[in-house]
Amino acid sequence: MRARRRAAVAAAIAVALVPTTAAAQRGVPASTPASTPAPVTFEFVGRYSTGLSGNSAEIATVLGDRLYVSNADAVAVDVVDVSEPDDPELLTRVDLSGYGAEVTSVAAKGDLVAASVVADPKTDPGTVVLMDRDGAVLATTTVGALPDALTFTPDGKRIVVVNEGEPNSYGQPDSVDPEGSVSIVTVPPAIGRARGRVPLPTRTIDFRAFNAGGDRHGELPAGVRIFGPGASVAQDLEPEYATVTPDGRTAYVTLQENNALAVLELPSGEIRSIVALGEKDHGMYPLDASDRDDAINIRTWAGVRGMYMPDQAAAFTVAGRTYVLTANEGDAREYDGFEEEARARSVADTSVLPAAAINAELGRLNVTISQPATAAPPTENGQTELYAFGARSFSIWDAAGTQVWDSGDLLEQLVAHVFPDDFNSDNDENDSFDSRSDSKGPEPEPATVGVLGDRTLAFVGLERQGGVVVADVSDPSAPVVLQYVVTRDFTGDEVGPDSGPESITFVADGPTGQPLLAVSNEVTGTVALFTVTG
Repeated sequence: MRARRRAAVAAAIAVALVPTTAAAQRGVPASTPASTPAPVTFEFVGRYSTGLSGNSAEIATVLGDRLYVSNADAVAVDVVDVSEPDDPELLTRVDLSGYGAEVTSVAAKGDLVAASVVADPKTDPGTVVLMDRDGAVLATTTVGALPDALTFTPDGKRIVVVNEGEPNSYGQPDSVDPEGSVSIVTVPPAIGRARGRVPLPTRTIDFRAFNAGGDRHGELPAGVRIFGPGASVAQDLEPEYATVTPDGRTAYVTLQENNALAVLELPSGEIRSIVALGEKDHGMYPLDASDRDDAINIRTWAGVRGMYMPDQAAAFTVAGRTYVLTANEGDAREYDGFEEEARARSVADTSVLPAAAINAELGRLNVTISQPATAAPPTENGQTELYAFGARSFSIWDAAGTQVWDSGDLLEQLVAHVFPDDFNSDNDENDSFDSRSDSKGPEPEPATVGVLGDRTLAFVGLERQGGVVVADVSDPSAPVVLQYVVTRDFTGDEVGPDSGPESITFVADGPTGQPLLAVSNEVTGTVALFTVTG
């Protein structure tokens, strides 16, 4: 690899870009300079380090002057004093290994903290542990297999838990494929005083009605990907993340591998609908497809589509209307007995798709062998359309799941502008220029929304590249990026000080009275804290 000038850390990089809109469809590039709204500047103030190896600091949440941090491999939750955000202090590490093999998420509301714990084996039902603010366990309840994320409703009366239900393999003698599901845990009013004497009423909602022959099978859109070998619809749907609307009436659940959203009524848990999210046309919206050309090459590719496949989502309201922000990460199934990821050159029909591009540039792109049912049918020579994982973007959808806006190629353009020598890098190695271009690029994964004054702000983390993009979404049809907040330093031999953002928490009234942004980074096991200036 040719020598490069190393890009140094930038604690808060301000940008003013116009994301891809209808104007971009008329040829205006996504990075056209625009007038900047009144500035909102997040500046680094402090850092908490778990000091653990493996996956740690995966999810963090703020409650008053406490920070709660989930450590997956250590099966623990850290309780951290952030009354002085510039000097976080570990108060206690709560060992939850007695409840399972991995902590996947933590959430807090009022005086309560909840954590989801995966069983061993992961295909068995998992557990939700409810604690007080000091980490003392109050109660537990059983939920579905592989609880992957959980969140309180705004009133704190319920906890919505998504149970991913991943298989351990496909078609093997010991294969087990549990159903994906969503659990709704009711929090009793007296739980704080009961100290374990009050049960947690729990209802787990499955998707069996959508199975072939089920009452609602006809409601399942053709674009929802059901493709696990031998799996029913209920087994194949894998809930990844849930967000609850500010009024507490609706939960939106991302079904990442299925490229869909499930819409649930609360508190009943009735599934209102399952929405297919469709695909992005990379013949219109550019991407960099190769990790071997040693260059930044963001361009359009005819015949290539990106499946949105969001990970995290955040519901918000503007002018009384509900919207959902999604971080369109993408994910492929890779198990014993079935792997859906393949290089474009190995599956493309080069008599239909341009052979020169397939061989020289596009051939490295990772695409699925399990195309959506809505895809153009392949020929005997291969696929005539290519479907990549994720959309390298963040999107805004209305309450019905119709796309209102998408960031197009903004994220890759932003990374190319800010880190031209470390473009599309991986999160566990510094000298990795362009290494993620063939596979999801910067990889947007965590997402949240917060209100600051009269403005609604969206925060989207780039799992591979690092950092958080801050956008004003007060007009959901025309968001404006305000800042790229990043504390990763590419100049050292070791990755750090922060890399691998996995979750983002924003509170408008932090422990010092100022807004506080907490970004958890699972590769470095750190939580970076930012506050607003100006």
